Amino acid sequence: MIKNPKIPPLLAQTLTNRPVLWAFILGAITVLGFAPLSIFLIPILTCALLFLILHEQKVTRVFAISFSFSFGLLITGTSWVYVSLHNFGGMHPVLAVIATVFLSAIFALPPAIIQTALAKLVSSPSRRMLIVFPVGLALSDWCRGWFLTGFPWLSIGYSQIPLSPLSNYAPLLGIYGVTLACAFCSGGVGYLFTYLSVNRANPKWKVGVILPTLILFLSIVLGSVRWTEKISQSATTVSLLQGNISQDMKWNREWLDKTMMTYLDMVLQEQTDLILLPETAIPLLSNNVPEWYWDALRTHAQVNDSHIILGIPEKSEEGNFYNSVLHIGGEETSRYRKHHLVPFGDYFPMRSLTSVLLNVLSIPMSNFSAGDANQEPFDLGTQILGVDICYEDVFGEEIIRQLPEATVLANFTNDAWWGESFGPQQHLQIAQARSIETGRELLRVTNTGVTAVIDHRGHIIARLPQFSESVLRAEIYGRKGVTPYSRWGNLAFIFLTLSILLLSLKSTLYWSKSEKR
Repeated sequence: MIKNPKIPPLLAQTLTNRPVLWAFILGAITVLGFAPLSIFLIPILTCALLFLILHEQKVTRVFAISFSFSFGLLITGTSWVYVSLHNFGGMHPVLAVIATVFLSAIFALPPAIIQTALAKLVSSPSRRMLIVFPVGLALSDWCRGWFLTGFPWLSIGYSQIPLSPLSNYAPLLGIYGVTLACAFCSGGVGYLFTYLSVNRANPKWKVGVILPTLILFLSIVLGSVRWTEKISQSATTVSLLQGNISQDMKWNREWLDKTMMTYLDMVLQEQTDLILLPETAIPLLSNNVPEWYWDALRTHAQVNDSHIILGIPEKSEEGNFYNSVLHIGGEETSRYRKHHLVPFGDYFPMRSLTSVLLNVLSIPMSNFSAGDANQEPFDLGTQILGVDICYEDVFGEEIIRQLPEATVLANFTNDAWWGESFGPQQHLQIAQARSIETGRELLRVTNTGVTAVIDHRGHIIARLPQFSESVLRAEIYGRKGVTPYSRWGNLAFIFLTLSILLLSLKSTLYWSKSEKR
C-alpha cells in the first residue's frame, strides 16, 4: 500500500483556491481535444480535474463551477460564431461579441443546472466523482442537443472521434454514449487524484484504475464487431465539387453568372456515377434558373448515366421558401428540403420581435420554411442516398430516419460562413461521428471546405484543401445493416444513464438508513 504520496496536494490546493476561475481555464483547454488538434486525451484529463474541483463542493458552488467550465469550453471553441456574425453577417464587432457571449452563456446553463441537481441528491464525494458527475456530464451534452432547438456542438464525445478507442461506443450508444465513456474514465482518473492528494492511504484507490480499464476493455471488444457490410464489390464512382465561392460574393448579383458557370463547367468535365454540388451551390431560386441551364445538366446526366445532386433554394407554389437539394437524373427530379433549421440563420423566430436584428445582419435567404421530418432518401439505382443539409448532421437521431434504406450518407453544406476559424474542421469531425454511429460511408460536399469522403469507421478516405476550387473523386461501395444506434437512437443512452442514476440514488438511501440505525 502506498502511503503519504506527495504530488497532488499542491494541485488540489491550487484548483480549490479559485475553483470558478480554474473551471473556466479547464473548459478552454478542453477545446484542444477537438478538431483540428484532436488531442483526445486532454478532455479526459480536464474533466477529471473538473470532477476533482467539484466532488467536495457545497451545492451552492457546484452551479457556478459547472457553468464556468462549460462557458469556457463554448466561448473558446465556438469563436466562429463571431466570425459569421461580424465578418459575413455585417454585425458591429461589439454586438457580435455580445451575441457570442450570450449564446455560450445560454448553452452553459444545462450542465450547471443538471450537475447542481445531482449534487443535491448525492452528497458522497466518492459517488459524485465516480458516478454522479460523469453521468451528469453526459446528460448535459444530451440536453444541449435539444435545448432551444439544440446546440450539441463540442459535446465531449466528439473529441474522441475517430482516433480514440472510446469512439467504438458510438455505433452502440451514439455520441452521447461516447461522452459517457469518456466521463467515466475522467471519474476514475479524478478518483486517483483524490487518493494522491490526501496525506493518508486510501484502500479503495484501485477503483480509479479499474473503472477506466473496464471502459477501455469493452471499447476494444466493441471495435471488433462488424455492424454493417458492403452491398456490393462493385464500386460507385463519385465527384464532389468544391466551387470555393467566397461568402461575401456568393449572393452578389454581379457574381451570379460566374458562380453558375463555374459549377456548370465543373459538372460537364465529370463522368462519374454520382456528381454532388454543395448547399445553395446555385444562389438563385430554382424556378428562376434559365431552362437551358437545367437542360445542360439533364443532358449530361443522361449521356453519362450519372446522377447530379445539387443544393439550391426553392419557392413552393404556396409561397414558402426551402433550403433544398435536388436530384437530377432519371425521368423525374426528386428533392430533399432541410428540416432542422438554424434560428437566426435559416429563419428568424418571432419575427415581430427580431425584425430589428434581421435588419442589422446581412444574411440572405434567412426566411426558410422547414421541410418534412421524414423524407425518403434518393434512389440512385446502385445506391440509396440519405441526405442532410449543413447543420442537420449535428443531430444524430435525425440522420438515422433515412436508415436502414440508405446505403450511403451525404451532407451538403456551406461552411464559408465560418471563414478560417476552427468551425469547418469541427464540423468535419461531427460528420465523422455520424459515419461511425450509422456504419455508413459519408460524402461531404462543401462550398469552401472541408469537402471529404469518410468511411464507415469515421476515417477520412480523401479530402480537399480548404479554399480551393477543385473536384474530389473517389470510389464508394455502400453498406447495409443496422447498428444498435440506428435502431434505437438515443433511447438506449437515456435508459442506461437514468438506470445508473437510480441505482446510485438507491444505494445512497440504503447507506443513509444504515448509518442512522
